[in-house]
Amino acid sequence: MRHAPKPDVKQDEALTVLGLESSCDETAASVLRRYADGRVEILSNIVASQDEEHRPFGGVVPEIAARAHMRKIEPILAKAVKSSGVSWDDLDGIAATAGPGLIGGVITGLMSAKGLAMALNKPLIAVNHLEGHALSPRLTEDCAFPYLLLLVSGGHSQLLSVTGLGEYERLGSTVDDAAGEAFDKTAKVMGLGFPGGPKVQSWAERGNPKAIKFPRPMKGRDHADFSFAGLKTAVARAWDASDKTDTAKADIAASFQRAMTDTMLDRVGRAITLYRNATGDTGRARLVVAGGVAANTELRAGLKTMAATRNFDFIAPPLKFCGDNAAMIALAGAERLAAGITDGYDAPARPRWPLDKDAAANAPKSGHGKKGPKS
Repeated sequence: MRHAPKPDVKQDEALTVLGLESSCDETAASVLRRYADGRVEILSNIVASQDEEHRPFGGVVPEIAARAHMRKIEPILAKAVKSSGVSWDDLDGIAATAGPGLIGGVITGLMSAKGLAMALNKPLIAVNHLEGHALSPRLTEDCAFPYLLLLVSGGHSQLLSVTGLGEYERLGSTVDDAAGEAFDKTAKVMGLGFPGGPKVQSWAERGNPKAIKFPRPMKGRDHADFSFAGLKTAVARAWDASDKTDTAKADIAASFQRAMTDTMLDRVGRAITLYRNATGDTGRARLVVAGGVAANTELRAGLKTMAATRNFDFIAPPLKFCGDNAAMIALAGAERLAAGITDGYDAPARPRWPLDKDAAANAPKSGHGKKGPKS
């Protein structure tokens, strides 16, 4: 069993890491430099979208995604290194998403990283995609530990207490579907186009958010879990009963977005109480949002207002770093490399890989099978 070389990390030196991301429908590569004081410089960040490949189907098709990753990953890697201004030999480590995600894409990126690490004799860092999102605000600003994290994307909706690198405690999680999945389903039902999140937001700007009274699942409950399956069903029924006009599309989109925002704000409010009780800290704290749904402007505005009223600083990554990208994977890899954490060439590709794996294994929120707990 071969293992990647152990890094000879000097804490007072900068680290340059190549990151690869291929967990869903973006093929991405980035070169990032992390300085000894924690500052970050993104030297390149290349993202090849697969929107055109998946648009006819109204959603991501795993087999199509896997084949697209195989076609695109080599030129994307070459472009990321060339545009960074550094050479392959200048790299201190190779990081890649090792899960969770669509297994075909994860395998493509991870195997490419293993081949590069072996050929260049560089350390390999197998990164949890969710940790990449969790650290993404640190790409552009100082976001010190600890903080309360709302991680919302196409596959995940979680509330986590983040106390350090690799230190995550789940406060709440979806019991069925993720928020991003609900956005995509809403767009698909009404034929708004793909990707769903931006399409729904665009139509919602033209509609009346009070036109339809959609449910606010779990609102008022004394835990911080989410549920979006019922909201998805309510949207589908509202569309079936509508006159299918542009006005109906706009009103349903606006009403859905408002219901989603109200629901998440309620759940975040409960998580803030749990977070305060757990830490015993009543002083100034940090509320961080990350993931693809974090790009939604109505949600960001609501979270910012809530944070201000609850004595929290609100931190969100720029819109370009909300969706899947390799800069966040390179950052997570650089942080781990700086801590002396690397992986062997036997690091597995994982379709499921909860950040809080112990809690997820003992009390999974959304299913458990041969591939492990989903969340």
